[in-house]
Amino acid sequence: MTPSITRRLLLGAAMALGLAGAGAADYPDRPITLVIPFAAGGSTDVVGRIVADRMSQELGQQVIVQNVGGAGGSLGGAQVAKAEPDGYTILMATVATHALNPLILKQKPYDPVADFAPVSLLVLVPNVLAVNPELPVNSVQELIDLAKDEPLAYASSGNGTPLHLSGELFKAMAGVDITHIPYKGSGPALTDVLGNQVPIIFDNLPSASGHIASGKLRALGVTTAERAPSFPDIPAIAETLPGYETYSWNALFAPAGTPPEAIEALNKAALAAMADPAVVERMNEFSATIVASTPEELADHVTAEMAKWEPVVRDANVSLD
Repeated sequence: MTPSITRRLLLGAAMALGLAGAGAADYPDRPITLVIPFAAGGSTDVVGRIVADRMSQELGQQVIVQNVGGAGGSLGGAQVAKAEPDGYTILMATVATHALNPLILKQKPYDPVADFAPVSLLVLVPNVLAVNPELPVNSVQELIDLAKDEPLAYASSGNGTPLHLSGELFKAMAGVDITHIPYKGSGPALTDVLGNQVPIIFDNLPSASGHIASGKLRALGVTTAERAPSFPDIPAIAETLPGYETYSWNALFAPAGTPPEAIEALNKAALAAMADPAVVERMNEFSATIVASTPEELADHVTAEMAKWEPVVRDANVSLD
């Protein structure tokens, strides 16, 4: 066991004893920092701010949002992994920070399991497969048939992103070869698909929803196992490719060694926040499905996600420095 790991375990044990002696009611006694590992304005930031505001009410202390973007979420993830495990620094994690980056990055800034204490899975956010209306397809099956007859390309928000890998999983399961065109974000990718420079896109449903509603994009399928409540007329890709399922998700983690009483208090506050009718309404508007969980369920979720994505990353030969 390395000295750093030994120090962390001892520190976590000491804090747990101290917190237990003082009583769980004493936590928290000062503001909590919620690190959002992406820039302001994105879907993770929006979800994070909604949750932070409601958890502040539950905890009786302000949950302060801190955006730490960069390296696909790894910079913010690493900051929390190395933070003091006292319950006062937590992470708004995603499929990128806790499933994809650990598989893709050659240099691993943290271990998604050993370096974190799970708190709660919060929401699932559907992705969507959409096309420029000039592409002569109206269903997932028609797209598969066309892709077998002529070369096609799809846009995503970048190499190694959940949207890129949603496309790679689709290709593998459909048995088609569609060229990936990576962009630096969903915005420029959407611009080129709307302009028909690239005919196909995998995007987050919330960011594409306005263009779908206006008819500028034709949605062929959502990536969740079932249809999205906000767009019930869009089929699930799984209706054509049984077993296909991808989505973005948000979850709360604390550093490994955080006292159990703090994890319990954070989990209780998160569950209360996600049950609030006002939060439920906001999440429905955002096309997000609430799946508030126990810490144990979140740990199982991360294990399952890494197992699902490992062969996709391997077969697509995706790696980043």
